[in-house]
Amino acid sequence: MRSSPTRSSQTISQSNATFMSRVYFWMMLGLVISGVVAYSIASSPELMASIYSNKFIWIGLIVMQLAAVVALSALINKINALTTTLLYIAYAALSGATFSVLLMVFTTQSITQVFFITAFAFTGLSAFAYFTKRDLGPIGSFCMIGLFGLIGFILVTMLFPSLLTNAVSMTINTLGILIFAGLTAYDTQRIKNLNPVHQSSEIAQKAAISGALMLYLDFINLFINLLQLIGDRR
Repeated sequence: MRSSPTRSSQTISQSNATFMSRVYFWMMLGLVISGVVAYSIASSPELMASIYSNKFIWIGLIVMQLAAVVALSALINKINALTTTLLYIAYAALSGATFSVLLMVFTTQSITQVFFITAFAFTGLSAFAYFTKRDLGPIGSFCMIGLFGLIGFILVTMLFPSLLTNAVSMTINTLGILIFAGLTAYDTQRIKNLNPVHQSSEIAQKAAISGALMLYLDFINLFINLLQLIGDRR
């Protein structure tokens, strides 16, 4: 006996909702871990001094952070679900350690306000992408091209610091907000469409972590660009 199209559609919809709830759970857990680590380090003058007064420790944190995200992205099909989950948690913790510097530069009230603005914007963008029937692929492609162009321009300003005026910095942050807003919507739709329905729990867990990592990166970059654009410095 064949299932009706309506019943099949409802099953797929329920499966998508279950999968995306797992993705959002791991994404939010990553944000909580990063926030707790950042606050813990910023609250300890000794830890802050040991990290930011020693360039080798600082560079080591960044290298380990990059290594964790590269390992997750490149080796996810070769490692098991437990290793994938532990790498994600490690990446979130390392990100929190590097983000602790934000608590030194910006006021706590400003960080809180920008975080809620980011959360509101992210929720709206992700919800739109989840429910829309429109293909957001072209937006994603355009944003990816823009991201590579923005990274290239940032590298140029690092080589020639005199180019990084206030106007240029504002332009970079504004473009960053637009790019990661677009990527938030695009990634949400892409993750939803990759729902590993009827796959093993191992594959489903790795897919949820992979999706959470993408949305975590979108959220964090949206937050940082907004903070640099409208945040109040100490």
